[in-house]
Amino acid sequence: MAYSRPAAPDDLRPLEVFGNSARFLHGEDHFGTPWSARSWLAEHELGELTLDERDLARLARFRETLRDHLDGVDVAAELNEFAAATVGGPRWPGPALAPAGEGVDGLIARLLDVLFRAEVTGRARRLKPCRAPECRWLFYDRSPAGNSVWCSMDICGARHKMRAYRSRA
Repeated sequence: MAYSRPAAPDDLRPLEVFGNSARFLHGEDHFGTPWSARSWLAEHELGELTLDERDLARLARFRETLRDHLDGVDVAAELNEFAAATVGGPRWPGPALAPAGEGVDGLIARLLDVLFRAEVTGRARRLKPCRAPECRWLFYDRSPAGNSVWCSMDICGARHKMRAYRSRA
């Protein structure tokens, strides 16, 4: 089954796309090899990067830190660590946070800038990971109350309901 939610708005799409570089429910992680990561990042317009194993580990760690943050987990120390290593500080005119480097550092800095802007405007609260621990797919919650918890009612929501039903039976 495919995920059926509409994509996040343009300004948040880089976070959603990057955060969904792994589909754990389907056993896929595009940061598995330097070649697959390089190809996936280029295909999703996140950059043409030369990567090594250390870069892959940093990208995967940042992805999971991003997912945790959007899930409400306190990962401020980790985000500050990424920011200290990648962001050169505010620059005018231009982005709120300027990348201090290129390559993986530049990508992480650009994503931190998107996250920073989304936090300031309050839009980050609508971008969230699926509550199913085996999934954690990022989706943009368009419900009026902003209380959706599943990437898809047909996939994770249905699995949760079936587990709850079986536990009661």
